[in-house]
Amino acid sequence: MRTQVAIIGGGPSGLLLSQLLNRAGIATVVLERRSREYVLGRVRAGILEAGTVDLLEQAGVGARMHAEGHPHRGCYLTDDQQMIHVDFTESCGEGVMVYGQTEMTRDLYDAQDRIGATHLHQVDNVALHDLTGDAPHVTFDQGGKGHRLDCDMIVGCDGFHGVSRLAIPEDVRRDYERVYPFGWLGILSETPPLRDELIYANHPRGFALASMRNPMLSRYYIQVPLCDRIEDWSDDAFWDEFRRRMPDDVAADLVTGPSIEKSIAPLRSFVSEPMRWGHLFLCGDAAHIVPPTGAKGLNLALSDVRLLSAALIAHYRDGDDSGLDEYSAQALERVWRAVRFSWSVTTMMHRFPDHDAFDRRMQQVELQALATSDSARRLFAECYTGVGL
Repeated sequence: MRTQVAIIGGGPSGLLLSQLLNRAGIATVVLERRSREYVLGRVRAGILEAGTVDLLEQAGVGARMHAEGHPHRGCYLTDDQQMIHVDFTESCGEGVMVYGQTEMTRDLYDAQDRIGATHLHQVDNVALHDLTGDAPHVTFDQGGKGHRLDCDMIVGCDGFHGVSRLAIPEDVRRDYERVYPFGWLGILSETPPLRDELIYANHPRGFALASMRNPMLSRYYIQVPLCDRIEDWSDDAFWDEFRRRMPDDVAADLVTGPSIEKSIAPLRSFVSEPMRWGHLFLCGDAAHIVPPTGAKGLNLALSDVRLLSAALIAHYRDGDDSGLDEYSAQALERVWRAVRFSWSVTTMMHRFPDHDAFDRRMQQVELQALATSDSARRLFAECYTGVGL
């Protein structure tokens, strides 16, 4: 097979890149290890920055998001019993959109089907070849047979455990990582959200988050030790612990119900540099991961897509390679700002095993700044909505 751009990974970033390129007349082939049903069954993030909303509109997949998504103009943070509201719209003029990643992925698949884009699912043994030579190509197995895909460019959208990042030589690649000593136990329940906006809770027993997908689908999290297992937590045990970590007046309004999904996610900050090697370009989790505390992971991946799609379109339409040459440096500039924000919110809102009285006082001071300082709220709002990154 032959294409212009081979995309490794059929998650949101790979699908959106394919959608933008195909609409510009650039041929792609997307290779995905899992089935379409598996990809659509993954429960992931649901907070979209204003820039992400604009990009989905540009890709022609914004209609259902606007019809079914829920614009939010702020969020709450708690310090034990104190509720602090940050109004994004008032502070920086932008808000966010609550729209589940699963629904966005479905929209992208539907749009890709309408334009006849090529997707190959359940591929194995993917390998990248001649990345700095004249004949870049990808080999893979599908249905028990070996295949070769020749191309001009390869884009790795295959996540932290994918093959793309590891195709960059070790003497070229630099990895930076911070692994946090806890995870998030999350459940999805068909219950009304606790409040009209997200609640980030700092409590002596640990962090908690009240989020939502729609008026009858809520997503809740609590901080747990890394040694905990899903089977250690019944639904009742989760609800009891979650309720303890919310302010009393908020906890009194909690509506509980059976979980329809339950998982534990470890937290890490990770960046790999560079994000380009020859004909290979990295997007999203293949190059960087942030803890979900700042709602940056999906948005950061799609920010990469925005930059790279524009650079590839300029290359094919105008013969202008400046965007491709600058892609890694430009993407990493925003990546590191987002990593800093996510790290700072994670540090402010979680209880760490080695925290002492000084660390706790620093958390209190930071939260009080958000409660009393217009400047602190503006900085937080700019980072959360993406306009300041």
